Amino acid sequence: MSRGFVKEEDQEEAPLIPPRAALPPGVTNYVTVEGLQALLDEKIKLEEEKSGNKKENEAEKRYENLMIEGKLKLLIERINSARVVEMSSDASKEIRFGSTVCLKTIKGRKPGFLRKFTIVGVDEADVKQGKIAFIAPIAKAVVGKVEKDRVSFQIGGLVEELEVISVE
Repeated sequence: MSRGFVKEEDQEEAPLIPPRAALPPGVTNYVTVEGLQALLDEKIKLEEEKSGNKKENEAEKRYENLMIEGKLKLLIERINSARVVEMSSDASKEIRFGSTVCLKTIKGRKPGFLRKFTIVGVDEADVKQGKIAFIAPIAKAVVGKVEKDRVSFQIGGLVEELEVISVE
């Protein structure tokens, strides 16, 4: 049947599913144990949303279910690609995935400025909670360093010199 004979209200627009946090092609999806649990909890929540969809309007219900199914598909891909990194109590104090790091700006815009963050997976990253993705430039710059090491880090057009104050 020609699209010209379809009623306008019967034409549904496909939902635009927001993408998950970017993970560059070929990069392993590392997560902490807590990060994997958060993904699994999110999956349960989405499944509950879908089964609890009580919209009266059939088109709205169908649209909402399509949104949830799209989010679930992306989430399941992330869960299936997740590689859990167990945190070790290694005495070397070398910065690695899962480390909580405190850095002090030695030279740069704000000398003396302290930054503290934990290096986590891309889906766990939340700057407000002090969690930085392992693919973030600052995380890449400090991985492998230990306390008292200094590292140059470029922010925009400015190069800052940072000192590792502590590693947990």
